[in-house]
Amino acid sequence: MKLIPIFFLALFTLLLFNFADAQTTDGKISGSVLDDAKKPLDGTTVILLVAKDSSVAGTRLVKADGSFVFENLKDNTYLLKATFVGYKNYRSANVVVGQQKAVGLSPFILSPTGTSLNGVSVTAQKSYIQQKVDRTVVNVGALLSNTGANALEVLEKTPGVQVDADGNITFKGKSGVLVMIDDKPTYLSAANLATYLRSLPASSLDQIELMDNPPAKYDAAGNAGVINIKTKKNVNRGLHAVVSADYALGHYGRNDENINLNYRINKVNLFANLSYNENRTFRRLEIDRDYFDATGSPTSSLKDISYFRPTNYNTNIKAGMDFFASPNTTWGIVYTGDISRGNDSSPVFTLLYGNSGGLDSTINTVNTSKNKFNSNGVNLNYTHKFDSTGRQLTFDLDYIHDVSGGNQMFLNNTFLPNGTLTNSTALNDNLPSIINIYSAKADYSHPLKGKAKLEVGVKSSYVNTDNAANYFNVINNTDSIDYNNTNRFLYKENINAAYVNFNKNFGRFSIQTGLRLENTNGYGHQLGNAKKPDSTFANHYTDLFPTAYFSYNLDTAGHNVLVLSYGRRIGRPNYGSLNPFTFFVDEYTYFSGNPFLKPQFTNNYKLAYSFRSLFTIALAYNYTTDVQGETIHNSNGVFISTQGNIGQRKTLDLSVNTNLQPVKWWSVNLYAEVYKNTYQGAFYTGYLNQSRYTFAGNGSNQFTLSKSWNAEISGFFDSGGAYGQFITLPKGMLNAAIQKKILNNKGSIKLNVRDILHSFSPSGTITNIAGANATFHNYLDTRVATLAFTYSFGKSTNTPEKRDTGGADSEKDRAH
Repeated sequence: MKLIPIFFLALFTLLLFNFADAQTTDGKISGSVLDDAKKPLDGTTVILLVAKDSSVAGTRLVKADGSFVFENLKDNTYLLKATFVGYKNYRSANVVVGQQKAVGLSPFILSPTGTSLNGVSVTAQKSYIQQKVDRTVVNVGALLSNTGANALEVLEKTPGVQVDADGNITFKGKSGVLVMIDDKPTYLSAANLATYLRSLPASSLDQIELMDNPPAKYDAAGNAGVINIKTKKNVNRGLHAVVSADYALGHYGRNDENINLNYRINKVNLFANLSYNENRTFRRLEIDRDYFDATGSPTSSLKDISYFRPTNYNTNIKAGMDFFASPNTTWGIVYTGDISRGNDSSPVFTLLYGNSGGLDSTINTVNTSKNKFNSNGVNLNYTHKFDSTGRQLTFDLDYIHDVSGGNQMFLNNTFLPNGTLTNSTALNDNLPSIINIYSAKADYSHPLKGKAKLEVGVKSSYVNTDNAANYFNVINNTDSIDYNNTNRFLYKENINAAYVNFNKNFGRFSIQTGLRLENTNGYGHQLGNAKKPDSTFANHYTDLFPTAYFSYNLDTAGHNVLVLSYGRRIGRPNYGSLNPFTFFVDEYTYFSGNPFLKPQFTNNYKLAYSFRSLFTIALAYNYTTDVQGETIHNSNGVFISTQGNIGQRKTLDLSVNTNLQPVKWWSVNLYAEVYKNTYQGAFYTGYLNQSRYTFAGNGSNQFTLSKSWNAEISGFFDSGGAYGQFITLPKGMLNAAIQKKILNNKGSIKLNVRDILHSFSPSGTITNIAGANATFHNYLDTRVATLAFTYSFGKSTNTPEKRDTGGADSEKDRAH
């Protein structure tokens, strides 16, 4: 808590600097640079010249909002020159600075050169990667191979981002990253989010923002960071649509069909995205366990071989309307729906061995299930711009209603080595769940004098969950209630938050500081039954989450930049992790919730250097208390997996990212990092002290073979590391793709092959288990060939961005 008075002192000092700056009368010239669409031309070089002899008085690189400023100028007559690759140079008229007063200039408008080389049109293009004080920005259109791709494929090429065969997204090696569209929650599970991203064409995307340490405006929840995908809005009247379909073949076949629609008429913009997919995958999991007594002598061993063959049918819809009540006021409504049905047949074969290594018995488990999931979400949003300076008010109201259910049947047959049946048990279950999420938030932005800005906001959310687990023993085809496992769990949670964020430029030096307060109130009620009493728990805590970013340009052009940042984050348990139910895999493997799971807190420190957005190197240190992670307990030979708090984690990370173009037709993006995870703390088997170094990297190569042909080779590698009780082995993936543009470049056909070498097999060792050792090995359905077709028609989109909407992102993320 010592950080709190320091933070307020720093904030007060900054505000004092801002006030003092407003009182000075030093000579100053300020302005902005825009393109012909009136958008900021980030990265433009502005040169200040003395008019009489054209000597250089200063150089500036414009900020993200297109602004620039020259300060502490002597009385003189100046002129300014603005240059940006692919645009015509701009030269101003004479500017007179007298009596050391400030001069504000009208925006400089730069036009594309439109020149050609060997018959090929040359147009302006932003850098692929741009480093900002609190985030990394990826300009989607700057990479030619993104033409004809979808949003998920674009993410795969993004530095530090990995996407596996099932569409699960990790950022800098961390799972649980929060993915948003225009700062709005997607309201989708990981699998359905992947389906939705496949339906979004890259042509509808503007930028991807990567935030490993998000500012105070964002919820403090989540330690993996935020990926915000910013889309374009159609300002042309009429209809624009993109249809796509693909068929993929791995162990089984799977297919996706999508249509993305946008229709603009007068003050109304309508949009919709419809998608359907059938997905059948395969997974083989082998777990080997060795049991021993208190003296360390072996007593028995077990080998589990599980087969998972889930089949899912998913239908997603996202539709909405923007109403432009005036040039400064917009109302919007968005509906998100998800209907999923699935089934799984997961047989498990268990082999039990005695202490001499001989086979004692085998257990064959027939595990079949059917499940369903329905989700409906509504967002109402409002934006009002008070003037052209950037003063703006927004609010969002969200409601999400999730209903899910599952029915499972377990049949266990035990055999002697000679095949004689010795025992047979059957168990059925029914697992209904209902989740309601309500959220409201408001944000206000106010520019201040001296290139400063103040942002404030409030948010409140309420979540109500109702989960039941109804288990039945089946004897002679008759069901009887299993009171030992039957349960019902109710959970309610209210989070109230407020934040303030301040940023200001001081010439080469810029600063952004923020403080977010979050008050959490949780109440859990486990209902009793004929054999078990009721139990309840309550959690109430209030925490402060400061953030700070300091940026310094090592040269006047801003080509060499240092950024120092700090942030504090919280990781609250998923609602399902608090549910104390037991879920069965087989007779020797259970999953269980933990109502006593505490939130984890992380302090993030980072120092980064970037050169012209072409090269970035960063050193980061993260310290986490009450780390949440999967823990494995041995209870009379049964492995029970649950989420638990396993002490503290220290992570030291060195990362490098670079963008290269060795030749005109070949561009390369490479990301690599080396980090060390150290886990320490009290554990149920004693003191846990475990650490490992890990090397991880990903890269992509894009090849422009001709005007209509593109190719790509990409992949990633992870050397393995320490993650709580788990020590993982190396894994990697190599992918390749080729694309042909057709139908006057309105369509494309793409062939993509993932995991060509079939090298992605997550495996490792489970440590710190009382009386046992264990290893695991996964064989996944990751070598998949996909043939995809995409076609767009109607009027193309333009580039103005959609307003950031949605306020229930972190709550929805914890529901899955």
